[in-house]
Amino acid sequence: MQFALPKSFFCLLLLGSTAAFTQSEPSKLFETMQGLDTQLFDAANHCDYEKLTAMVDENLEFYHDQGGLMLGRQAFLDSIKHNTCGVMIRELVPGTLQVYPVKGYGAIEMGVHRFHHPGHEKEFPAAKQLGMTRFLDPGASEWPVGEARFLHIWQLKDGSWKLTRVVSYAH
Repeated sequence: MQFALPKSFFCLLLLGSTAAFTQSEPSKLFETMQGLDTQLFDAANHCDYEKLTAMVDENLEFYHDQGGLMLGRQAFLDSIKHNTCGVMIRELVPGTLQVYPVKGYGAIEMGVHRFHHPGHEKEFPAAKQLGMTRFLDPGASEWPVGEARFLHIWQLKDGSWKLTRVVSYAH
């Protein structure tokens, strides 16, 4: 019984060091998740449903603090098509991405993302590049930029990464 505390303390130190290492120095997994995040939202921002279909698991579960639970890839694609495509642009807030491995499954990606809405073309030049100029009204007051936290769970299966779970909260 005397050795239980030192062993568990050593394990906690070791686990804490590993987590700190993966976050402070870009690991291969971190770089992979960062690349997948970029690909996913480039596809969403450009309404590239073919690319989104390839990246998202058929049985996706999407939990949104204001919108509730959405089940399935098709519901996700329909939601993008009818609610966000050409209406908002998502960007990852620099320095907020965190990545953690999930043994035997894949990885957890967490961070803060920012949504630029119509009227922000002056502040976010990429909106113009994405064809969102139809919303530009020179006399309109600026719309607020929305930020929220997110958690994505990715599965690595047969050499391919698929997004299986999404939690979007703190809107």
